[in-house]
Amino acid sequence: MIFLRKLAALLVTAFAHTTTYRAEMVLWALSGSMPIILMGVWFQAAQGGRLEYSPLEMVRYFVAVLVIRQMTFVWVIWEFEESVVRGRLSHDLLRPIDPVWHYLANHFAERIARFPAVLALVFLCFWLYPGSAFFPGWVVLGQAAALILGTFVTRFALQYTLATVCFYNERASSLESLSFIAYTFLSGMLAPLDLYPPIVQQVAAWTPFPYLIFAPARLLIGEEVDVVGAFQVMGAWTLGMIVLQRWAWRKGLSRYSAMGA
Repeated sequence: MIFLRKLAALLVTAFAHTTTYRAEMVLWALSGSMPIILMGVWFQAAQGGRLEYSPLEMVRYFVAVLVIRQMTFVWVIWEFEESVVRGRLSHDLLRPIDPVWHYLANHFAERIARFPAVLALVFLCFWLYPGSAFFPGWVVLGQAAALILGTFVTRFALQYTLATVCFYNERASSLESLSFIAYTFLSGMLAPLDLYPPIVQQVAAWTPFPYLIFAPARLLIGEEVDVVGAFQVMGAWTLGMIVLQRWAWRKGLSRYSAMGA
């Protein structure tokens, strides 16, 4: 109960901080609107009739991608990197709660504050492409929301694990840049994965990336998705990342303390 009160206080504080900079939050939401550009490109490509998707199906797919990207964007590695470089981590370690909950509170508060802007972008897409509006149904919407939450947790665990490199190198964010390249090409963010060559789909199947965008996007537009299997894959990767992060955290924290922080 005490832990929940602490977590609630962190969330309220983070929300107040996030809504203080509303203009910046809107700009961040707009910066993640690349799916709208890709939507237009693939809409034109689908009009040729050579793709498995119709033009309106392409629009709906990228609307789903837009929502998923906006709701699962993670920046903890940059926040953690700055804390280590500037020495603020020492202050965070004095708090009676693990710093990870502080970062999670910041992310969830930003999601809540960003949601109206995301809805506005979705309605903009529906307005630009008449006839593309859709509603997946409450059951599917609930499944998709749970899958998107799992996607966020997996993305956060992966990035927070990479963040522990900050204890040894001040620019751990460069690793995230490399990881983001794989995420961009193998997640379905640029195009539906079933349009990729079979060899690329086989490679992607060995990574968590297809389950971070492609799976929840297909679920939202009404396609069949193995939701249980997706959770199992993401759960396995997330658990592995948490174990690795905890080990790297203990090792890195010893090094950080030994440096006089």
